[in-house]
Amino acid sequence: NVTFLFGAVVLVEPVLAEPDYLLNMADSRNQLVIGALLELVNALAYLGIAVVVYPLFRKRFESLALGYVSLRVLEFVAQMTSSIAPLLLIKLGADFIGAGSADAASFQALGSVLIDVRAWGFQMVSFTFGISALIFYYIFYQIKAIPRFISIWGMVGAALVFANLIGDLFGFTALGNLGFLMLANELFLG
Repeated sequence: NVTFLFGAVVLVEPVLAEPDYLLNMADSRNQLVIGALLELVNALAYLGIAVVVYPLFRKRFESLALGYVSLRVLEFVAQMTSSIAPLLLIKLGADFIGAGSADAASFQALGSVLIDVRAWGFQMVSFTFGISALIFYYIFYQIKAIPRFISIWGMVGAALVFANLIGDLFGFTALGNLGFLMLANELFLG
């Protein structure tokens, strides 16, 4: 989670939030590449966790264990989609500068699409993460492999991730970021 937060929040998102982001892509290339790679390291870690806990989960909850691993694979694919968009913007920014003002509107439109791809990819990450977290903590609650308060905390955190996602999808941002409870849980569990 720390790698994702640093990669996304500190490195990638500030560049994409700039009004003239296409003009600044060349100057921000290294920052975007490092940020995207950190996001992908986080996604690989989630796959690794799924592989490690699968044998433990499968003993009592074979279907849920398989569902958990499958959701983590989908989460990885969604994260790849979300993380590749800024890398594509680097090339688009270079082409934008090379083309001059003649096709500026086309480049801006394509840039907006790539930023939307990133946003929707991240929505899918949140969706698959939320479901997989519910499964993860439900199974841990049932098998009592970790203290139950951590499992309950994780299930509540996953529900808040869904509340945040629904709020974002419908443009209701007054919720703030409810994912911090889940982040705190995962850091505590780690």
